[in-house]
This record gives sequence, C-alpha cells and structure tokens, in this order.
Amino acid sequence: MPVDVWAIDGLTLSGLETRQTQAATVMADGTALGSRSGVRPGDPGLTVTLSGSTITVSAGVATVAYSAQGVYRAAFPTATAAGTVTAAHASLTRIDLVYLRIWDSTVDASGLYRADVVYLAGTPSSTPSAPTPAGTVVYMPLATITVPPSGGGSASVSTAVRPYTVAPGGILPAAAAPSNPYTGQYYDDGTGLRRWNGSSWRTVSPLTPQVSDQVGFPASPVVGNINTDFTSGEWPPLTVVVPPSGMVRITIGAAVNNTNGSTSTAWAVWRASGALTEGASEKVGVSAAGSRTYASRQVIRSGLTPGASLTITPQYNLSSAGAIGTVTRVSGGQLIVEPMPG
Repeated sequence: MPVDVWAIDGLTLSGLETRQTQAATVMADGTALGSRSGVRPGDPGLTVTLSGSTITVSAGVATVAYSAQGVYRAAFPTATAAGTVTAAHASLTRIDLVYLRIWDSTVDASGLYRADVVYLAGTPSSTPSAPTPAGTVVYMPLATITVPPSGGGSASVSTAVRPYTVAPGGILPAAAAPSNPYTGQYYDDGTGLRRWNGSSWRTVSPLTPQVSDQVGFPASPVVGNINTDFTSGEWPPLTVVVPPSGMVRITIGAAVNNTNGSTSTAWAVWRASGALTEGASEKVGVSAAGSRTYASRQVIRSGLTPGASLTITPQYNLSSAGAIGTVTRVSGGQLIVEPMPG
C-alpha cells in the first residue's frame, strides 16, 4: 500500500503520518513503529518539586510514544503547576504519580488536543505502590510522591521513574537494562558501559581502578602480627563499586629492605569488607638477605554482588624486624583494586 513520505513537495501528511515517520528519529522499543519515551539525557527539564503541598514541574521537552501512534513531542516553555498533594491518610502511606499527558481525541476520545502535567493520588496501603492512569492514556511518568501517614513527616519526591530516550544507536543512561535489546545495543548502568551481544549484556567500557599511593612503613614494625592502619593516613583502605560482572582484580605488592645477612620474610596481605579475604596461597611473601627485594600478586574475585561497595584493607607482617638500616623492614607497598568487565 503506498504511503505519504516525509518530506516531498505537494504531499500533506496527517498528524498520524507525521508522528509515525518521526518515530525513526527516536530509540526503538523493540516493536514495529514503536519508540522509547523520555527526556534527553542531561536535560534538567520536567523535574518535579514540592513547595509545601504545591506541585510544580519545571520547563522542558519530552518525547512521548504510544503504540501504533508514533511519537508525540511536547515542549513546556515555563514551569507548570500540577496541583496540590492530597491530604495524608491517618495511618497508611501513599505513593502518588505526576505524569505528562498527551490528550489526542483521535486516540482517547477526550475531545482535547493538548499536553499537560497531571497529578494522580495513589491508594493508602501498608505496601503502597504508584497508581497507573486508567483507560486509553498517552502519558509518560515524571515523578512519584511518597506521602507518609498524618504526623509521619513531609512528602518526598522521586524522579527515578522519569525515563530517558536517545537517538537510534545512542547510549542510554539507565539503572535497568533496556527491554527488547538488539545485538550491538549499548547502555550505561552508572558503573560501566554495557553491550548486548545477542544473548547477554557484557561490560565493555574501561573501568577505573582504585590505586593507593606507594607508601613506606614504620621504622620499627611489630614482628609476627598482622597490623592494619600503620599510622594514620599511610595506607588507607580502597573502596570500589562492584561492577555488573561481579568481579574485581586485587593487586598488592611490597618491597623489603634487609641489611642482615640472614634471610627474613615479610608478608603483604589484604582483607576486604564482609567475608572476602585472600587465601593462604595468595599472600605475597617477600624474602630478602642483604638486599632490597620486591614482590606482587594479583587475585581475581568473582561472584560478588553487583553495585555493592567493596572496601579492601592492606596489611602486613614480618618474620623479623628492626629499625631502618639495621635488619628487615617493609620499606614500601602499593594496592590496586580494579573492577573487571564481564
């Protein structure tokens, strides 16, 4: 069936035809003619704030998609009032919704043709959830408002429900993976760049390692004991966020000075938050006799909880020790904690 084309002189496209052709400029949602609704990444527009019980939505633009209808684009050049928060329930919490609505009578039979912001109060409950607009409604969520029971404090706004959209092939910032991905699609989950390889999401961006300063240790360390926090600020713990792969690589190294003719050994080890520790075979042993000796070791840990905070604490011990220039001492060391792609 022939269709009108955007844009050829002499053709007049209907609103539906225009919206459907414009869908080609927005990230797909995995369906024919479908697109992803959202605001532009980095755009502070259409944010919801509360002043007392008054709801205000800031100026901004958005793309709102609807099945088989292509994309609607709405621009609010000034801040818009969205009403007032309904009074709190006596004993139960409520979650309300603020959303951008497109009224298109050809779709919803509303008799209206416009865009506006709408406030919808939720239902008080011991396990509250945000409401969903009923019926045929072309809309995009902007924020939820959590309203505690009467006397339980002030209402609070969350814009986490506000989606983002980008051009086709663009990198989407999103806390959760996009649905219906295509092979080669990318998104940024906040800790790294992820790519869909046809069967799973893989982390492909370089992940920044945390690297300690190269540090020296006390002139007269304790022998035979694991010691932490040698002196304040000398070798502080390193903290990383576990990447989606659940894997980190930990590298620890140490240098030993020994002016004594007999061989002495120092151990550089690490401990992590929770139950994560190095095994006996993974400790770095540095032996020296009348010299300075260096050693390092890398350990990979997997199966960690993605998004969790992991703190690694360096430690050391010595089989014999003394003052600088006398016998064995750990003269320096370094710790590297590196998130790994999955």
